[in-house]
Amino acid sequence: MDKDTNSIQQKRPSEPSIDDTDRKLLTALTEDSSQSYSELGAIVYLSAPAVHERVKKMKAAGIIAKNTIRLDGPKIGRPFLAFIHVNYTGADAREKFAGLHKDADVEEIHSVAGDSCLLIKARCKDANGLDELLIRMRGFGEVTNTRSHIVLTTLLERGPQPVLD
Repeated sequence: MDKDTNSIQQKRPSEPSIDDTDRKLLTALTEDSSQSYSELGAIVYLSAPAVHERVKKMKAAGIIAKNTIRLDGPKIGRPFLAFIHVNYTGADAREKFAGLHKDADVEEIHSVAGDSCLLIKARCKDANGLDELLIRMRGFGEVTNTRSHIVLTTLLERGPQPVLD
């Protein structure tokens, strides 16, 4: 073995740095990503080409993961929102649940610590749609129990915010 594996890593890989202007741009983009570079430039007092360059760098660094739209669940026929806590056994069950990304009813899948193994955010057409999703999940064979929390009213729903307090 030629490689010394006993050395201590002195520095962690550097995180991409963003300044206050980048944070203002990110805030504006999270509010409305369809704004032009000129409109964004007016917000942060930069030219459109300067804004374009900053956005391009943040995309390359992975700070901006992707451009997307947010759909209104009820208006597209998916008004029934639920969070499902799942417990399972078996070493490969987690990978089976990761396969739920193909299921249109599933919005998010999180491996969590605490009383559950997974937390799944699902948006269905109705209670029957949730029941069908639970049946599909129980078909994996390793589910020991599920607990579903039905959302009555959403007070806030958004992604990560770029502002640091």
